[in-house]
Amino acid sequence: MALLEKWREMAYNERTDKNKLQSLWADYFQEEKDIYARLLKNPDEVVTGTVKELADRYQVSVMTMTGFLDGINDSLKEANPIEEMEEETQVNLGFDKALLYKNMVAAEADWLYELEEWKDIFDEDTRKALYKEQRSSTTIVKEAKIYPNDPCPCGSGKKYKKCCGRK
Repeated sequence: MALLEKWREMAYNERTDKNKLQSLWADYFQEEKDIYARLLKNPDEVVTGTVKELADRYQVSVMTMTGFLDGINDSLKEANPIEEMEEETQVNLGFDKALLYKNMVAAEADWLYELEEWKDIFDEDTRKALYKEQRSSTTIVKEAKIYPNDPCPCGSGKKYKKCCGRK
């Protein structure tokens, strides 16, 4: 069984006791925050190694590193083969800074996009712009409703009910 499959079985198992699952996620989020804090200190360095080597480097379990790699994969310049990853699979953590920030915002992970280390990467205006850009990209804008007595949008000059609104 690939590492990612094991991680998902462990982290998203609905049969697991809720308290145990909450504890797992609380521990994971703290370790994730610590890894990101270290990565963001040297954002241009592309960290590479096997899954096991990276787990050892960041002092986390292989399962935690697997979850981390799953989370960061969409923000990488070159995606890792996470679906078939094993402990000896070579991976990289070369991330796109703006994309990573926006993905953290999209995940509503304020403990990550509010890390102090971001202040050395982007000024406050840039962080606000990235935040706003991400939030507005997921906003659904409804088209204006057309009522029967409105002019028809096709441009005929007739009322909608006498033109395209006919049944």
